[in-house]
Amino acid sequence: VIATLLGTVAYRGDNFVIVETGGVGFKVHVPTPLLSRWGTAGRRVSLYTYLHLRENEVSLYGFDTQEALSFFELLLSVSGIGPKVALGILSATNVEALRLAIASGDTDSLSQLPGIGKKTAQRIILDLRGKLEEEELVPAPPLSPVDEDVIAALTSMGYSQSEVREALASLPDEEMPLEERLLLALRHFGGS
Repeated sequence: VIATLLGTVAYRGDNFVIVETGGVGFKVHVPTPLLSRWGTAGRRVSLYTYLHLRENEVSLYGFDTQEALSFFELLLSVSGIGPKVALGILSATNVEALRLAIASGDTDSLSQLPGIGKKTAQRIILDLRGKLEEEELVPAPPLSPVDEDVIAALTSMGYSQSEVREALASLPDEEMPLEERLLLALRHFGGS
């Protein structure tokens, strides 16, 4: 099973990228926001992947965070939702908004998503609300004012809260000026 993929974008399609690694090009279906951010040919990318096997088809789906991949797999556990619909959902909204809509039972918001009607929205809430409540969420440590500024700066640049928190978690715990911490976080995204 292909769990992660690290390589270079060789081609960008309408809803996929071809990631070349080791002389092999992998067609990876990705959410639209990721496609627009990472779809430039020549860009080095790292993806968490889901391999979907059917009797006539093998498809690879890719995400920039483990959280997005986990939520994609969670959506697939709902009857009537396949990988294309799940990818459409994650293309139309982010994980945080989706989690909030499910937790609050907001069928109206969910039924606005592509491929989701009222009944499917109700099924998503029924099937996933309990699973989301069962998750042992470790409370995030309190953020320093500098880290709060880093989050504000990077989210204004288009990175998601979860991506920024992941970048901050990879940084040393020592105190440093905002500019230095921001630069280190940006390096995390650049892979250098």
